[in-house]
Amino acid sequence: MAYSVKEIYYTIQGEGRNAGRAMVFCRFAGCNLWNGREQDRMHAVCRFCDTDFVGTDGVNGGKYNSAQLLEKIKEQWPANNPEQIAVVFTGGEPALQLDDELIESLKQANIYIAVETNGTIELPSGIDWICVSPKGDSVIRQISGHELKLVYPQPENSPHQFADLDFKYFYIQPLEDKNWDQNTQMSIEFVKNHPNWRLSVQVHKYLNIP
Repeated sequence: MAYSVKEIYYTIQGEGRNAGRAMVFCRFAGCNLWNGREQDRMHAVCRFCDTDFVGTDGVNGGKYNSAQLLEKIKEQWPANNPEQIAVVFTGGEPALQLDDELIESLKQANIYIAVETNGTIELPSGIDWICVSPKGDSVIRQISGHELKLVYPQPENSPHQFADLDFKYFYIQPLEDKNWDQNTQMSIEFVKNHPNWRLSVQVHKYLNIP
């Protein structure tokens, strides 16, 4: 299979349970909830996406087979870092492309695999960390994992819809829009009143980490 990749780079995870961890980010091109064109944003299932996932023209972007993508991911990891290589697949929607072949090649290379997905497509087995972030009124099919991270508030859904799903951690993350300050306060109050949820903040934006 040829994988369409927008960008691959080494950085620090800025949100959720893995915040602060050095990881290679591999952003797949394409999404099933929005085509990425601004003129179509208000008609999309997800209208608040803050990433560019269109095309393959980003840093280290391109078309890769599994062996090529494995090598490109390994190239991003510092040679003097003895820690296990860690990669997070994101998008767009990584579940559109992530498959058994790629996962197997990464596991054979002893690479830690994390995924950030909208949850509308079931993921293959063998992934070390699954973060599901529900969007709009989409139907969640990946109903188990390690972390559920809900951007809040969303008029189409409520945290209570997801509280009984099989995840170890539940996060509320303030929606970044014109009401960001209000959304942040609402998120804080929600977590205070529902302590089984935790607050996720996009630290990388405060620190200007790409």
